[in-house]
Amino acid sequence: MLGYASAMEYWQACLIVCPAAAVGGAINAIAGGGTLVTFPALMFVLESISGAGSGAILANGTNTVALCPGSFSSSWGYRREVRELWRWTRLLALPSVVGAALGAWLVVTGEEQMFRAMVPWLICLATALFVLQPRLSGLLQSPIGSQPADQRWLVTALQLAIGIYGGYFGAGIGILMLSSLSLLNAGSIHQINGLKTVLAGLINGVSMVIFIADGSVHWPLAIPMIASAMAGGWAGATWARRLDKRLVRKIVILIGVTLTAWYFSQMLAGRKTGTPPAEISSPMIFKENPQ
Repeated sequence: MLGYASAMEYWQACLIVCPAAAVGGAINAIAGGGTLVTFPALMFVLESISGAGSGAILANGTNTVALCPGSFSSSWGYRREVRELWRWTRLLALPSVVGAALGAWLVVTGEEQMFRAMVPWLICLATALFVLQPRLSGLLQSPIGSQPADQRWLVTALQLAIGIYGGYFGAGIGILMLSSLSLLNAGSIHQINGLKTVLAGLINGVSMVIFIADGSVHWPLAIPMIASAMAGGWAGATWARRLDKRLVRKIVILIGVTLTAWYFSQMLAGRKTGTPPAEISSPMIFKENPQ
């Protein structure tokens, strides 16, 4: 159990993660990619509390719990579109659940050092997905006027893979699903977006249950982050009609590129000094409660 030397130190932590959760919730509502803001903030705070190399898995679980209610509320908002594509929801729900369970299981049963070493690559992958999003969507769409092939089994296999990645880390799963679901030619972009949102809610929900059962959630930070993320999501949904999604997407990409460069530089610095990646220290601005 992680503690704080004083209440002031707890609020210092909240002053970092709660604004990050609000921004992450807003970004998710507008363009997706909120994890690229919330996860690094959480990892910074948790490693500052408990020591370098010991906060990555806890940050991943806490991040999932903090952002999950936003997925559920978004799913409820798309309930009409989901009813219209109910047969596809039933088909893809199982691979989503199985994949998420497997991905989250890989996290909680793996070593902290291994997951910590994967962080730069995971953030790099998520950033690349945002960069390639327009090309991915265009590449997988069927030409206008063509007869779409039956791609349900390919999409089912892709959804299983997306579920595994979503359970393991999750940033960018919305982009992956929009790209793969476009193969179905099942409906309008709003219907596909609704289906994507429900499947993302299932993936995040299953992952959340596993992380909670494993104790990989820092509740003192998760609870205020949930409230912040929901407030940010509401604000983001309100602003979405007035903001340019391309601008938000560019901001997310900039954040991702910056974080990727930072984490890889830390990894290289650790190699030069002989320090394992999981032991590269963060600034110790919070002290652990000695009791």
